[in-house]
Amino acid sequence: MIDELDLGFDEQDRGEKGRHRRGYVRKRNGGSGGGRGRTVLALLLALVLLGGIGGGAFYGFDRVQSYFVTPDYDGTGTEQVQVEIKAGAFVADMAVTLYEADVVKSTKAFLEAAEKDSRGENIQAGTYRLRKQMSAESAVAALLDPKNKVTNGVTIPEGRTAKNIYKLLSDFTKIPVKDFEAAAKDPLALGVPDWWFKRDDGKQVKPSIEGFLYPDTYEIPPKATAESILKQMVNNFLTVAGELKFADKVQSDLGGVTPYEALIVASLAQAEAGTKKDLGKVARVAYNRVFKGNFDCGCLEMDVTVNYYLELTGQKTKSSKEMTNADLDNPKNPYNRKLRGLVPTPINNPGKDALAGAMAPPKGGWLFFVAVDRQGNSEFAETYEEHQRNEDKAREAGII
Repeated sequence: MIDELDLGFDEQDRGEKGRHRRGYVRKRNGGSGGGRGRTVLALLLALVLLGGIGGGAFYGFDRVQSYFVTPDYDGTGTEQVQVEIKAGAFVADMAVTLYEADVVKSTKAFLEAAEKDSRGENIQAGTYRLRKQMSAESAVAALLDPKNKVTNGVTIPEGRTAKNIYKLLSDFTKIPVKDFEAAAKDPLALGVPDWWFKRDDGKQVKPSIEGFLYPDTYEIPPKATAESILKQMVNNFLTVAGELKFADKVQSDLGGVTPYEALIVASLAQAEAGTKKDLGKVARVAYNRVFKGNFDCGCLEMDVTVNYYLELTGQKTKSSKEMTNADLDNPKNPYNRKLRGLVPTPINNPGKDALAGAMAPPKGGWLFFVAVDRQGNSEFAETYEEHQRNEDKAREAGII
């Protein structure tokens, strides 16, 4: 019987990582701890047995004591080590990561230290400079100190195309552009759910990453790859879209428009609107032109789609004044401004305000708009005659 109990201790030592994590989950789920009670009973029985064999009791007492005392290091640690806390990690996940990096002596010690610290739930994702063999209390304090976070951030502005984003990321990380292009070929592998690529306007969808690379400032881990960075951006998009309830609201409030079509409209608004307040109105113009049947050609007639094609094909983008008739109505251009309906994909990667504007645009019958001042404010019109008057204002201001 003593051999059987001793074997139990050995199994506990070998399985410490998994035991502490499972124990934490049971605690959060309101487990009764019945298993622990049975273990304590077995330990007490072991003490009785060991007490009857003289000097062996000391050995047995030492083993029993290690069960009740949480294994922990003393002090602030030894050699420096970098540890990455993954986005969305729970405290239990962090405990396992730190234990495996030998930052803390046991997952249990970290969990207890995090629970004692009122700020323990505020530990953020990122890469941290820590030390091996720290006390759990020191590890928690280090993770809460901004000075220990490795800052390696790159900002992706709103409205940039995927091609432009690859260049920004490549310049920052030194990862070749071709690696980003290769990773982007399969948006589904990067985390975009297949249901996003659905249209109800009869046009076929070829899945594209365009529109799903959410503009934000990103912390790039030291060993990041093109694939891991793009996955991080896609996950951010899905998080923001989920918080907005983008897909649900589009389908419930914009009858006949799919979330992907609304994402295309968000990218158009991001490119065309000169101010934040006009994003929703520009989105409404796009919906009115394409879906309402009030615009003669049923097309977008937005120059930004031409520029997207120029950039996509390695050509120089142009202002509206510089565009020739061949540019504006190129039959080989799938983003031709004269083609009926929406363009094949989003034309950039819109931010939160543009998504919100496309999801819940203000009501109005506008079919035209034009910037009328150098601050980017636009005037909107329902008729061409009214639009011509707005164009006169823009000419007087030197805008067109």
